[in-house]
Amino acid sequence: MPQLAAFALLTLILFLGDVAATRTRSRLPSIFVCAVLFLLGYWTFFPEDIVQVAGFGTPVVYLSMYLLITNMGTLLSVQELRRQWRTVVIALLGIAGIAAMLFTVGRLFLDFETIVVVTPPLTGGVVSSLIMSEAAANAGLESLAVLAILIYVMQGFVGYPLTSWMLQREGRRVLALHRAGRWNGPAEVAQAKPAAPESGPAMFRSLPAEYDTVYFKLFRLGIVAFLAWGAAQLVSPYFQISPFVLCLVAGVVASSVGFLERQPLQQANSFGFVIMVLMLFILGGLNRATPDMLLDLAGPMFGAIFVGIAGMYVFSFIAGRLLGSTPEMAFSCSLTALYGFPADYVITNEVVNALSDDPEERGILSAHMLPPMLVAGFVTVTIVSVLLAGIFAGLL
Repeated sequence: MPQLAAFALLTLILFLGDVAATRTRSRLPSIFVCAVLFLLGYWTFFPEDIVQVAGFGTPVVYLSMYLLITNMGTLLSVQELRRQWRTVVIALLGIAGIAAMLFTVGRLFLDFETIVVVTPPLTGGVVSSLIMSEAAANAGLESLAVLAILIYVMQGFVGYPLTSWMLQREGRRVLALHRAGRWNGPAEVAQAKPAAPESGPAMFRSLPAEYDTVYFKLFRLGIVAFLAWGAAQLVSPYFQISPFVLCLVAGVVASSVGFLERQPLQQANSFGFVIMVLMLFILGGLNRATPDMLLDLAGPMFGAIFVGIAGMYVFSFIAGRLLGSTPEMAFSCSLTALYGFPADYVITNEVVNALSDDPEERGILSAHMLPPMLVAGFVTVTIVSVLLAGIFAGLL
């Protein structure tokens, strides 16, 4: 398949996902629709390496991930992270619910090795899935090595629409309170708004505007990401820490001290392209999910997913009640463990745009739902899932 044909086909699928989300007012999230189309494509005429053929190989994917996660850090200030401590607790208890339910109810129909392999991927993204897949393969458990990947590939099919539904319920509640004049929450996400030219990063406010070009913004973003990556390499002989974790933290710090503006990728008109690269990389993982594999592993795969999500709901419901969060918002935050960033960002914005056309109301919805969703996705996928995978891999 020619490169440009592959690129056009993949971007068409992303466009169709947006159309479906718009037409159904996000009842069908774009990511879910795209995943279905990718799966059908791989089962029919897609080459297995269509994402690479389109030009999105490993180097550009990892570059995009470093830049995007650093950019994600600029959405959150240190003060915001402190304010969201309840979200962190809820997300952690949601993950605890997955493990608790799998190691109790799950033992009725799944063996110990299967539960060990599927738990970390259910709490996070591709890194934990790859760790557990490799650990299972090294232990001679070939079918479980495939199951670890399939769990990662398929859990979003449950997580995407369920999160959208929960957020819509929460959003309607917030709008009803606002329209009745009884909403006391924040009215906007100040840090998610592009900075005005006259109020750019504090360190560069004296720089003439004509010199604050797209390339200068990308240069500073690249420097921050490089320093985060370098820090991870420096400490690697002593202990392992994900460079992606450090990129997000570095983005928070760099924007807080005035080295980076809020959302530099958006201001450099590069966000759309970078997020497209990452989305195609994630969806490209569906090339492993053949019909035969799905049939052989359907029982343990869907059983683990539904039992784990049931445990997540119970624990997040209790945590939400104790910490003053609604069940819908608490469950939505916990559900970010099934997909992480950028899906949490995309789904939340789709719901906000679907619930209201009024800019003020959209600002209120974003201020209420976006920060906790981003923090929860950071905690579950970026940190906890990798730590769990490292521990659980030693149990096989």
